[in-house]
Amino acid sequence: MHNDEIAGIFEQLADLLEIDGANPFRVRAYRNAARLLRGLPEEAADMLARGEDLSQLPSIGEDLAGKIAEIVETGRLETLQALKKTTPAGLAELTRIPGLGPKRVRLLRDALGVKSPAGLRRAAMSGKLAQLPGFGVKTQANIRAYFDSDRSGEKRTRLADAEKVAQRLVAYLEGAADRKHIVVAGSFRRSCETVGDLDIVVASASPQKVMDRFAAFDEIATVAGKGKTRATVRLRSGLQVDIRAMELASFGAACVYFTGSKAHCIALRKRGVSKGLKVNEYGVFRRDKSIAGETEKDVYAALGLPLIPPELREDRGEIEAAEKGKLPRLVALGDIRGDLHVHTKASDGRDDIRAMAKAARARGYDYLAICDHTKHARIAHGLTPSRLERQIDRIDALNEELSGIRILKSSEVDILADGSLDMPDSVLAKLDLVVGAVHFDFDLTPARQTERIIRAMDHPAFSILAHPTCRLIGARDPMRVQMERLMDAALERGCYLEANGQPERLDLNDVYCRMAKERGLKLALSTDAHSTEQLDFMRFSLGQARRGWLSPGDVINTRSWRDLKSLLKR
Repeated sequence: MHNDEIAGIFEQLADLLEIDGANPFRVRAYRNAARLLRGLPEEAADMLARGEDLSQLPSIGEDLAGKIAEIVETGRLETLQALKKTTPAGLAELTRIPGLGPKRVRLLRDALGVKSPAGLRRAAMSGKLAQLPGFGVKTQANIRAYFDSDRSGEKRTRLADAEKVAQRLVAYLEGAADRKHIVVAGSFRRSCETVGDLDIVVASASPQKVMDRFAAFDEIATVAGKGKTRATVRLRSGLQVDIRAMELASFGAACVYFTGSKAHCIALRKRGVSKGLKVNEYGVFRRDKSIAGETEKDVYAALGLPLIPPELREDRGEIEAAEKGKLPRLVALGDIRGDLHVHTKASDGRDDIRAMAKAARARGYDYLAICDHTKHARIAHGLTPSRLERQIDRIDALNEELSGIRILKSSEVDILADGSLDMPDSVLAKLDLVVGAVHFDFDLTPARQTERIIRAMDHPAFSILAHPTCRLIGARDPMRVQMERLMDAALERGCYLEANGQPERLDLNDVYCRMAKERGLKLALSTDAHSTEQLDFMRFSLGQARRGWLSPGDVINTRSWRDLKSLLKR
C-alpha cells in the first residue's frame, strides 16, 4: 500500500465521519494525517518495515500509527468498513460530485432526505436545492449541468495524485525488455488540474514483453483488455490506465495523438488534409509514404509548425500563433528566483524558518517569503501581532546568519468581512510584503465579495492576493467574484494575484492565468508550502501558468530581489 492509497482511506473515513456529525477534532485528525502522508518523502510501508515508530511523525499519534500499520498489513481499515455498513453508499458517492463536501451532503440528507446521486438529481430538477441555505440558484444550476454532462459517469483524479501513480508506473516499466522511451501522455501531460485516466506510450521493439510486464503491475485491480500492443486496466485506486506499445518510427506521432487534446489533434489533422497529408498515431503520410513520426518535432515540422508545448495543446489559438512564429517562451522552473508564500510550524506548517530557508536555498532560490497565518485563522494557530513581531526579529537574525538566501518578512493576512486586514498597520509596515487571503464568508454575492477584496487591496501594504477563488478541487466550488474587475483593481493599485500550487487548489486556474496575461497583470507563482518537501509544488503552479501562456516576464518572482522589491513598492 502506497502513501496516497492510505491517505485516500483516511479521507474517505473523514468524509463519512463528517457526514455522520462526528467530533470535528476527530475528523480533522484524519484529514491532517492524510495531508501528511501525501507529503511524506518516503513510503510509510517502508518506514514500518524498518521498524520506525510512525507515532513520532507530526499529526500522527499512537492510534493513527496503528491504523496505518493495519492498512499496510491488510489493505483495508476495519473502522472504515464498519462505518460503511451503517452509512448509505450513495452518501459517499455524493462527496465526489464537484462542489459537494461532507457538510453539504449532511445538509442534503437532513433537509431533503437525499442519500444518493439519483436523489440529488431529483432535488435539483425539482428546484428544491435552491431553497437550501448555502446552495442557491447557481449551485442548483451547476448540479443540473453536471448531471446533464458526461462528467456524472466519470471519476476524475487530481493531477498530483495521478502523478504519484504515473511515477510508480514509469519506474516499473523502466525494467521492461527492449524499452526505449516512455511518456505519460493525455491530460496528465498537458498539466490539466484533474485526470480522467492515464495514457502511457512506450517505444519498444518487443511490445509483447512490455504488455506482459505491465499486466503484472501490483496495483492492478482488473484487466479490461489486453492485446499485443495495447492494454486497458483499472487500478485499486479506481484510476484507469491505457498503454500503447509503438515502434520507434511512430513514437512521436503516438505521443502527439495520445497527448491530445482531442480538439488540438482534430485541428492538426485538418491542417494535414489542407496540405495533402494524413495524420494519425502512426505518423504523417503523403499517400502511403511516411514522412514523419519518430519525434513530435518532426510531426509538427511536417505540418509547417514549430513544436507546440503539451500544455498549450487545447485548440485555443496555439496553432495560429505557431504558424505566425508567436508562440510564447513559457515560464519554466529555472526562471523562478524564489517562493512568495510558505508556512512554518509557527502556524500550521511542519518545519521551522531555518529548515524552510535552507530547503529553498538548496533548490537554487534567492529568496523565500515566510507567510504564517494571522490570528483570525484560529484553526491554523494564526499569529497575534506580538508573535508576528517576534518572528520578524527572528528572520532578521537568520538573515544575518544564513548566506545564499534572503528570508522575506511576510504574513498570510486574513481579509476580514469588511475588507480590513487582520493585523495592525504598525506591524504591516515592518513586512517586506503582505499576502492577503479570504478564509471565510465564501458565499457572498459576486459584487460584495469583489468589493471586500478590493477594499483590502486599497491598503498600501497589500502586495499579493492568495488563492484568489478559494476553490478546493472536487470539494469546494470557486468563490464567486467578478474576476475582470478584481484584476483591473490589482493593476490600478500596483498589486498582484497568486497562482497557488497546492494540489487541491491550483488557484488561479489556467483560464484566469491567461486572462491576467491578456490584461497585463503579472502573477506570483507560489507553493503555499507547509513543509520543506512541498516547496516542490512549484511544478503545479508552473503547470497552470504554462497552460495560461505565461512567459517569465508575466511572473513577478522570476526577478531578482532588488527588482522584485521595486515591483512590490506601491
